[in-house]
Amino acid sequence: MFKLLKNLTKKEIIYAIICITLVTVHVWLELKVPDYMSGITQLVQTEGSKMSQILEQGAYMLGCALLSLICNIVVGYFATRVASSFSATLRRKIFEKVQMMGTQEIKKFSTSSLITRTTNDVTQVEMVIGMGLQGMVKAPVMAISAVMKILNKGFEWSILVACCVSVLLFVVATLTIIVMPRFKIVQKLIDNINGVTRENLSGIRVIRAFNAEKYQTKKFGKVNDKLTGMQLFNQRCFSIMDPAMYLVMHALTLGIYVIGAVLIQEAGLPDKITLFSNMVVFSSYGMHVIMSFLMLSMIFMMIPRAQISANRINEVLVEEISVVDGCFNGDTKEEGTVEFKNVSFKYPGADEYVLKDISFKVNKGETIAFIGSTGSGKSTLINLIPRFYDVTDGEVLVDGVNVGEYKQEALFNKLGYVPQKAVMFTGTISENVSYGDNGKGKITDEKIKEAIKVAQGKDFVEKMDNKYESHIARGGTNVSGGQKQRLAIARAIAREPEIYIFDDSFSALDYKTDAVLRKELRKYTKNATCMIVAQRIGTIINADKIVVLNEGECVGIGTHKELLKKCDVYKEIALSQLSKEELENA
Repeated sequence: MFKLLKNLTKKEIIYAIICITLVTVHVWLELKVPDYMSGITQLVQTEGSKMSQILEQGAYMLGCALLSLICNIVVGYFATRVASSFSATLRRKIFEKVQMMGTQEIKKFSTSSLITRTTNDVTQVEMVIGMGLQGMVKAPVMAISAVMKILNKGFEWSILVACCVSVLLFVVATLTIIVMPRFKIVQKLIDNINGVTRENLSGIRVIRAFNAEKYQTKKFGKVNDKLTGMQLFNQRCFSIMDPAMYLVMHALTLGIYVIGAVLIQEAGLPDKITLFSNMVVFSSYGMHVIMSFLMLSMIFMMIPRAQISANRINEVLVEEISVVDGCFNGDTKEEGTVEFKNVSFKYPGADEYVLKDISFKVNKGETIAFIGSTGSGKSTLINLIPRFYDVTDGEVLVDGVNVGEYKQEALFNKLGYVPQKAVMFTGTISENVSYGDNGKGKITDEKIKEAIKVAQGKDFVEKMDNKYESHIARGGTNVSGGQKQRLAIARAIAREPEIYIFDDSFSALDYKTDAVLRKELRKYTKNATCMIVAQRIGTIINADKIVVLNEGECVGIGTHKELLKKCDVYKEIALSQLSKEELENA
């Protein structure tokens, strides 16, 4: 928790200091009230006392109570400001850190866990800070001040208060030891329930198509029951707290009056008034001590869970990023070149290499394609260029410079990347196509229309109600797979990059649209480098170079005709899709 508090801003620290100061003033004012009560008691019992003296003491008492109320309201305001502002800072820092993370870190934490850490975990910390600035400061200050006030009021009463406080501390400590480890499990179970819910929502079509609603309900029920069971256990443990607190509090009140009655009965007449006054004061201060511990107990119920949440948040914030930003700004002598030099790669923690000793170079204006069986490493290879992962051995050069030396922003501005799975964001078609920053200024409406036209999306876009301003739902659920793919291609085209990367980006298109799109794309990108991962021979048949991968190794590089003659793997793939006559006439 203390590590997280380093993220407090100067403004939040100032507000926190104001809270602590006002809490101290509030406690002092509240503890003055019993003193005035004691004075009024003595005046009432003393012969010759004037009403004006009693009213004066009463006025002081009311003044203290009013000022105490004002302090309490101001403390509540500033405590809420600090808690809400700090939680906003934490969420922003977590989000920024996740934005910096590579694929490796995202997989390590999992998407559902990162969502939980950004929402539920931050909320737990926020609640403790909001209550802590009031209760955690107020309770000990009040308890210590009250104890100091009553130390010389009666030995017997002091012993009684000490016994009651010891019982309370024992109950709080025992419950904390029992429940603390289980809160870590609770947060992990929230991760699980979040993951199952996301899976259910994202796969709703498949679930319905396979009549798997009952199966998914049982799956959700299992994780939900685990979370419910753990929470019930924790809450049952904490349910002991309130009755224990109130039992001790009422026992203390009864004990004070019983001891007071005995002491007053045995005392002489002159001491009876003093003892009675002390009993009234002790009763009030004793309640303050117990209420302080009652307040602390409520916070202690929240602290274990907040501590676990704080640790989980801190894990994200201190996580080392595997893909470290370079310092090169992107000004190079070469343009549009990509070179792999003896590149090998294996995933973090894996024993076997996914790619082994890959070498090739593609120059400006050329098209290079990658083909191979499923799992041969095509997408992995292409993902090394934008540094979704860093190479294990060898190096990847863009425009003659190792990609690891680039500032990531400068590297991405050279690339137009279209992933395997087309990603659409909530917004309009224009906003999706002009998405991001290309380092060349705002993408104009004319450029958006031109990019959509080249990507063969003009027909379906202009048939929509609002055309280029038509709404796209999150994930593009209101357009077809082929339409999403064409809009994703248009997004890359609108950036006007040096290098286009198409990671199996034509798979959802029919053969006719695929052929027309590639023809138009070739004209439009004649001065740029194209890198295409594909399963269809027809998609890459006219590429300047084709790299054939098999089990992570390069088994052939050349043109379509060259590979048909010298590469058995390529020939086998080609014959599985096209006839011998079609291949010879291509």
